[in-house]
Amino acid sequence: MSGKVERFEDLIAWQKARQLTVEIYRVTAHGEFARDFGLRDQIRRAAVSVMSNIAEGFDRGSRGEFHQFLVVAKASCAEVRSQLYVAQDVGYIAQETFGHLSSTTNELSKIIGGLRAAVQKQRDEK
Repeated sequence: MSGKVERFEDLIAWQKARQLTVEIYRVTAHGEFARDFGLRDQIRRAAVSVMSNIAEGFDRGSRGEFHQFLVVAKASCAEVRSQLYVAQDVGYIAQETFGHLSSTTNELSKIIGGLRAAVQKQRDEK
């Protein structure tokens, strides 16, 4: 893709966050995980928060606000990863599922971090 990104839907970070959210919803819809309303709802909210903060920050129109929303999105990504440990530790998800989702959150966190750094650089150049 070349040129300026016009829509948050074009951001790779948002696309990856959307995929993560779908996976979290799917894995939390079955078995004991589905019945643990507290953890299930919290990890779902955290996943939705990642993609929502990327979108909201992008559409705010200001680099400063976008940067701050990316900080929150990255923190929500860490929240998802932390909750995955709980889910694994109590036996809601298998090691393989944990490994995949943990790797996904790590990758997403790096992508958001890179986007945040790029936005910061644009802020500094102004």
